[in-house]
Amino acid sequence: MTQEQAKFIVIEGLEGAGKSSAIELVKAIITQHTKQAPVCTREPGGTPLAEKMRDLVKIADETDPLCDEAECLLFYAARAQLIANVIKPTLAKGTWVLGDRHNLSSLAYQGGGRGLMPLVKSISDITLKGFKPDLTLYLDIDPQLGLTRAANRGELDRIETQKIEFFERARATFLSFAAEDESIIVIDASQTIEQVHAQIAHELSARLG
Repeated sequence: MTQEQAKFIVIEGLEGAGKSSAIELVKAIITQHTKQAPVCTREPGGTPLAEKMRDLVKIADETDPLCDEAECLLFYAARAQLIANVIKPTLAKGTWVLGDRHNLSSLAYQGGGRGLMPLVKSISDITLKGFKPDLTLYLDIDPQLGLTRAANRGELDRIETQKIEFFERARATFLSFAAEDESIIVIDASQTIEQVHAQIAHELSARLG
């Protein structure tokens, strides 16, 4: 496989949208399509240092609450590490990369949810320098339904316990960017898992050939 053939595909979505099962499906589809398993990443995280940053943004500390700006900077620091040390080198070797979240999450959560869009766009431009996924599958779900699903699977982390308005703003931002970028495909995640997976398989088939 050549460098030009390797692609970076990302799964995005609010809490409870079903990203984990979607990732397993897309991983299988990519493996069948390329005859090689993709390298799977997650954000924040994906490198030893980035995983430590993940812990910082996930764990709530009432004695030293993480401010919104620091949260945003940590996400981009982790992302810069992942891109430089994993994603770009992997693509350069001709191997596909499948990501669990990427920059669209920061635009939605920190930009839309936190109201820090000017800061997010500025940091994004500086750190990413135009680098973006070849294809993003955004699993769209009503925040209330998604959070109910998330709560049913176990204890919620610091971000998952934000007020519903935060997730409503994030969802609106996800959809706004999707409407402007043809590389972002919206999947209706409120459907049954069989219907969601059928839609994902259809969309990928149409684009991968």
